[in-house]
Amino acid sequence: MLTKEQGYVLVRLVRQTIAEHLQLAVNDPVRQEELADPDLQVQRGVFVTLNKRGALRGCIGSLTGMESIVDGVRRHAVNSAFHDSRFAPLKAQEVPEVRIDISVLSKPEPLSYSDGDDLISKLRPNIDGVIIKTAGGSGATFLPQVWQQLPDPRLFLGHLCRKAGLADTYWQSDQLEVDTYQVQHFEENA
Repeated sequence: MLTKEQGYVLVRLVRQTIAEHLQLAVNDPVRQEELADPDLQVQRGVFVTLNKRGALRGCIGSLTGMESIVDGVRRHAVNSAFHDSRFAPLKAQEVPEVRIDISVLSKPEPLSYSDGDDLISKLRPNIDGVIIKTAGGSGATFLPQVWQQLPDPRLFLGHLCRKAGLADTYWQSDQLEVDTYQVQHFEENA
């Protein structure tokens, strides 16, 4: 478990990484000693989400830890700001309006279920992030924070299926591989 202080270091690292990429001044640079923290060197899945005026402005991450938390945060900060295909690259004048949100993921675990109703009963809204995969290779994930916009499990799964390029009702077919994970969530103060 990371502390709030460690989360604050990660939030500052995202802002610093974006500022450096745009060649802007960095107000509160992260010190190397802070980044050397052994807890931040652990390999974990990480998502970096950028919001502007309460709307999504970029979100990219990895479900599994292929690199340290610090390296993942740096990489996903750049990708969320400049390479999320849903948005134009972030411009320097937007940076002050952007709020940073970081999710550090637990290891995804398979969720066994017998049918759509059983799947619904096993999901934990506001706790579980959900990954769906098909035998054909389609897949998608929603972080636990998405439950805030889609609190009904049927709508949540329908939108997740749509994100994966499947029919909204595909989750009822019991042909999905489902994994769940939890996150530690760190949000920049407004």
